[in-house]
Amino acid sequence: MRLSAKLGCSSTMQDGSYSMPNSDATMFKFDPAPKVITFDCYGTLVQWYEVLLREIGVVLVAQGRDVADASAVLDTFSEHSRRLAAERPHRLYKDILRTGFRAALTEHRLGHGEDVVERLASAVPTMGPHPEVPDVLRRLRQRYKLAIFTNSDEDIIVHNLTRLGVPIDYVITAEWAQAYKPSPKLFEHAYRTMGVTKDETVHVAMGMFTDMKACHELGVRGIWVNRRGQRGNPDWLPYAEVSDLNGAAALLLPM
Repeated sequence: MRLSAKLGCSSTMQDGSYSMPNSDATMFKFDPAPKVITFDCYGTLVQWYEVLLREIGVVLVAQGRDVADASAVLDTFSEHSRRLAAERPHRLYKDILRTGFRAALTEHRLGHGEDVVERLASAVPTMGPHPEVPDVLRRLRQRYKLAIFTNSDEDIIVHNLTRLGVPIDYVITAEWAQAYKPSPKLFEHAYRTMGVTKDETVHVAMGMFTDMKACHELGVRGIWVNRRGQRGNPDWLPYAEVSDLNGAAALLLPM
């Protein structure tokens, strides 16, 4: 059973992308009621974009380049990291970070000495929560078990968990599952570990490709946290759309 929402029709933009409607929170039904709320970490709970755009900006300025290019560099890193995550045998995330940043810097004709690559890769464990996240997690924890499904390594995510400041019942890493989202292997491994079925969960995430795609393919109820005002993908409906974790709490903790 999935979350049901009153969704308008998506419209195709002139550039071929899609403009997605917002979900109507009053139409959400939970049947069966979830036992565990699962989350993506980077971008959803902690400040992935804010930290990396800042650090890439420092690198750009130091090399006489425009800080406005930071988004393009990060997008290129994301493309490389997605490719690396799909390779076999399984790569540790710390390797993907360094290899991906090195490739992105090279592609943008930026100096990519080990000190620069290390600066960017080492920023990931320093990421702390978005302002509303700790309070929302505390409120959700009064009603549900909480889990994180992350494309990360054990020795990286532990630092982000400390910065969240809220106990998480289950943390499922790509290192542990030997698979990266959107692979169903990570999700299936997580459900076995938690002792629940997919129908007893709701997944909350910022990642459209890594998370909402997987939710669609597995039939998992999904809430997309669209912090950056991006366009969704109608091929991966149904999912609810909210702008931050307060919006997710409004759906998961109805009055």
